[in-house]
Amino acid sequence: MQRRIPDSLAESESDWRHYLERSTPNGWLIRHNAMTEALVSGQPMYLLHTTKDINAIRASRELHVSTGCLVGALYCSPLASQREGLRPHNLGAYLMRTKPATTPMIFEVTPDAPIRPKGIDYLHLGAIHLRIYLRYQSFLTPAENDQLDRAVLAGLRAAALFLDTALRNAAGRNTPASEFIDQLSDAVTHVPFLGYLYFEVLSEYLMLHSATPETKTYAQAGELNNWLYKRLAFATVDGMDQLFDLARFAPRHDRLVQVIAGVEPTLGPGVADYVRRRLSHMLAQTALHPSQDAASVTFQGADLGALRNVAPGLIGQMIFREIRYMPRYQQLYHCFEKAKALEAWDYWNHEGIPTPFNGTLPKGEIGINPVYPRSTVRVWTAEQDSKGYLHPAEEVTAVFTPHLASWWAPPRQYATQKATDGSRVESALDAPLPTQRLSANGVSA
Repeated sequence: MQRRIPDSLAESESDWRHYLERSTPNGWLIRHNAMTEALVSGQPMYLLHTTKDINAIRASRELHVSTGCLVGALYCSPLASQREGLRPHNLGAYLMRTKPATTPMIFEVTPDAPIRPKGIDYLHLGAIHLRIYLRYQSFLTPAENDQLDRAVLAGLRAAALFLDTALRNAAGRNTPASEFIDQLSDAVTHVPFLGYLYFEVLSEYLMLHSATPETKTYAQAGELNNWLYKRLAFATVDGMDQLFDLARFAPRHDRLVQVIAGVEPTLGPGVADYVRRRLSHMLAQTALHPSQDAASVTFQGADLGALRNVAPGLIGQMIFREIRYMPRYQQLYHCFEKAKALEAWDYWNHEGIPTPFNGTLPKGEIGINPVYPRSTVRVWTAEQDSKGYLHPAEEVTAVFTPHLASWWAPPRQYATQKATDGSRVESALDAPLPTQRLSANGVSA
């Protein structure tokens, strides 16, 4: 089932789906990848998780989960069971190579039935963020609520010209690509969610269009190439390897073309126009209520009350990120995130999903639902052999609990600071999940 989308978009969801799946070298992997085929098989799944806290897990005999793109799930990547052992997905291989101080763990999840391949698209969860905020608004002081409103409105006003430009492009206008990218870069400072959207569009572009031998090798194994967008992020933003924060992802046009050409030379020339078309379409989808007309909505001069109805997705994403900058965020974190996680867990349990995955693209970010009552989970520490295969070492006696691990968020200005917790550095995404049994707006088949 496809989502309802605003009127007047120049390209439909079907148009884009057809293009991405049929007209890109790796588009076939959207439907026919190893991860989703393992899900629908109904067979036991083997997943890799890396942790800095193996001693705490052994002592407490508990497994806690983090928020992020997988809401309230344990962040993992797939393992392929082969004769030689368990082969890490290329995302897992990346995590193990870049996090040598962590302990790899193997999780065996035996589902009760084949799992529906329904992914979480965190870019579409803004309306849920807004609804949760409005439900628990009383947890903030009047001064904090006023500060939040002022910050969101100031950001919208500063970025209004670009937001309107993007909506007009979604409806068919062709702004020069270089001009569009530079306006986008300036707007990210005021609306950090645009940095996430920008990064996801480029990740999609790279993973689906890449034709390098490395990418082809991963494709033969049924995997999209995660190393591409990692290289993109690190080449674009200083310190991204220390703290993966997409609010800082805002390359201007010339820098964008240069960085993409550095990742894969043949993809440089087409990237700016792709971003213009794709980001404009995705902004209209994710920002606006589906009852709106993308050709007539304007952010210039609009008041916040009206925009909550016109663009609940964008307002929710902005509120979610502004709350993270508040001095009291550590106290507020569990209030807002646990509410989202509870509804995510309820949705997954009703849908028969013990292992939800990040469905912006099926790139191997998959999690374990900590409260799924109808599957069994076994856990081991892992040893890696000289050929890169993992093998179970010591079985770990621990059970999942519906507890969110603490999460540290940086202050707005932190150019020289580093994460002290590290629990969410492994994923580029920081966004919780749908409510009200998670309507189709929060998931993608």
